[in-house]
Amino acid sequence: MTITDDAPADGSTMAETVGEATTERIGDADWWRTAVVYQVYPRSFSDSDGDGVGDLAGVRGRLPYLHELGVDAIWFTPWYSSPLADGGYDVADYRTIDPVLGSLEEAELLIVQARELGIRTIVDIVPNHVSDRHAWFQDALAAAPGSPERDRFWFRQGRGVDGSLPPTDWESSFGGGTWTRTTDQDGTPGEWYLHLFAPEQPDLNWQNADVRAEHEDVLRFWFDRGAAGVRIDSAGLPVKDPSLPDMRGVSGYGAGEHPHLDRDELHDIYRAWRRVADSYDEPRVLVAEVWLADADRFAAYLRPDEIHTAFNFDFMTGPWRADAVRAVIDATLRSHAPVGAPATWVLSNHDITRPVTRLGRAETSFSFDAKRFGTPTDRALGERRARAAALLAAGLPGVLYVYQGDELGLPEVEDLPRESITDPMHFRSGGVDPGRDGCRVPLPWTSTGSAFGFSPDGASTTPWLPQPRDWGPLSVQAQSQDPSSMLSLYRSALRLRRAEPALRSERFSWVPQRASGVLSFARGDDLICIVNFGPHDHALEPDADILLASAPLVGGALPPDTAVWLRRRPGAAHPAPPETALHPSDQQRS
Repeated sequence: MTITDDAPADGSTMAETVGEATTERIGDADWWRTAVVYQVYPRSFSDSDGDGVGDLAGVRGRLPYLHELGVDAIWFTPWYSSPLADGGYDVADYRTIDPVLGSLEEAELLIVQARELGIRTIVDIVPNHVSDRHAWFQDALAAAPGSPERDRFWFRQGRGVDGSLPPTDWESSFGGGTWTRTTDQDGTPGEWYLHLFAPEQPDLNWQNADVRAEHEDVLRFWFDRGAAGVRIDSAGLPVKDPSLPDMRGVSGYGAGEHPHLDRDELHDIYRAWRRVADSYDEPRVLVAEVWLADADRFAAYLRPDEIHTAFNFDFMTGPWRADAVRAVIDATLRSHAPVGAPATWVLSNHDITRPVTRLGRAETSFSFDAKRFGTPTDRALGERRARAAALLAAGLPGVLYVYQGDELGLPEVEDLPRESITDPMHFRSGGVDPGRDGCRVPLPWTSTGSAFGFSPDGASTTPWLPQPRDWGPLSVQAQSQDPSSMLSLYRSALRLRRAEPALRSERFSWVPQRASGVLSFARGDDLICIVNFGPHDHALEPDADILLASAPLVGGALPPDTAVWLRRRPGAAHPAPPETALHPSDQQRS
C-alpha cells in the first residue's frame, strides 16, 4: 500500500489549496448540498477584549484559522441581545447584537470578511419563544387580559376555584412545569403564560399575524445584510393546539395531533419562509433543528418548497456499533431521497456531550435523560473512536457539521465548579443533570497562558467558564505542529473532501465485508471508506492506496475503532459487487 496524503503538518500549502477550491465554489447555488458547516458558540470561541467572553471581533481574528481548516460556512448560535437565561436562546432583540459580543456593524463586517475568504454565514432564529425581556412580552405584561399584546403569547386563566393551578399538565424540556403565573398591577395573582423551556422564554402564539409577519421581517433583515441562511431552533415546536389539552393519560398521538410538537400547521409557516429565502438573487438556505422519530414526518419538512436541510440527530446520538450506525445511515438516505434533500451528518453540538467523552463510555449513545455527574469514560478509547467517527461522517454524502473544538478532540469538561454552571437544565433538574456547559468551555488557542490564548495576553478577567489546566497539548498551536493530531486529521479530511470529486458527489453504495463489525462503503467508482467497529484487526485489500487513516495501520490491517479512506487502483478486482447503490441525485432535488 502507498500513503498518498503528504500534506505538511502546519497546513502551509493546504490553505492555498482550500482557498482556490473555495473561491471556485462560492457562486455555486447548490453549495449547501455538500457544505462543511462550522458551528461557532460565540461566547466560547475567541475573546478579543479580555473580558473573559468570546466576541465577534474574536471570530473575525480567527477567520484565517477557519479558512485553513476548510469550512464553507459558519453557523452562529444566537448573537443577539439577550439576558442569557438560556445561553442566548432567550432573544430580547433580533436586530441588535448583544453588547458583550459586539455590535451590528461588527456583525455586518464579519459577514463580509468571511465571505471574502469563501465562508458563508448562517444565523440562528428561535421561532418558538423570545426572552421575557423582549419588548413584546413586557408590553403583554403591562396589558390587560384579552388584549392584542397578550394574544402574541399564550396567556390563560389558571384552573381550580382560585385559578392557582396551571392551565395544562405539560412538562418543560428543561424539567418542571411549562406555565408561570403573572402578577397583576394591583399585586394580585393574574393569568399564566406558557413556556416549553425556561420561564424566561415565553412561547409565541403562531396563530397571531404579528408573530408571522415579524419573523419574516427578521429573516429579511439578516438576509439583506448578507447572511446566507438561517438555522431554525426547535423547528417542530412553535405551533400549539389552541384547545391546550392535557397530556396525562394519553398513550400516543396520531400524525400531527401532538399538542405542541410537529403539528401540520408548521408547514405553512416554513413555506412562507422558503418564499422569502427564494426571493433573493442568491437564494438563502433554511436549516431546521427537528427532533422526530417518524422518518416520514421528518422528511415532510424537507419538501422542495419548505426547508432545505435538517439535522440528523439519530446519527449524532446513536451508539458506536456497526449495525446501529448502518441502520441510521440507511434510514437517513432512504428518508431524504424522495424529497431530494441532502442528508446532514454531525457528531455533536452545543447541547450534546462531546464525542471524545461520550464514545469512551460503556454506553456510547446519548440521552438527555441519562446525562449524570460522574459517569466514567475511557479518554483514550473515546479519542480513538472520535477520530474514526470524524472520517466516517466526513466520508458520507451530504452536509457535514463540525462543532467548535471537536476538530481539537476536546473532551467534555465534567468537573466544572458548581458555582460556575449557568445552564438552566442543571438548575431545573434540581442539580441532577450536569447541564450543557461542559461542551461550551472556551477554546484553547495557545499551548500556554492563563486562558490558553482564548483571551489576550495580560487579560485580568478569567474565561466565563474555567478551562482545564491540562488543555495546552489540545490547543490549536500545539496540534498544528503535530501531523498526528486531531486537528491535522480534520484538516486533511476536509481538504480531501473538497478535492475528491467522489466525495463531492451524492453517489453512495455499501461494499460487503466478510468480517462482522466492519462497515465499508464506496463513494463514486473507486473511493472506499472502511470503519472497523469490531475487536480485531481487519485486513485491507492490497490493491489500494491509503488516502487517510484515523490511526496508524499495522501490517496492512485496520485496527479496532479505526477508519480509513482508500482508493482502489485501476484494474483492481472488487471483492464483491456493492450491496446497494443509492443515488439521491437521481431523485427530485429541493
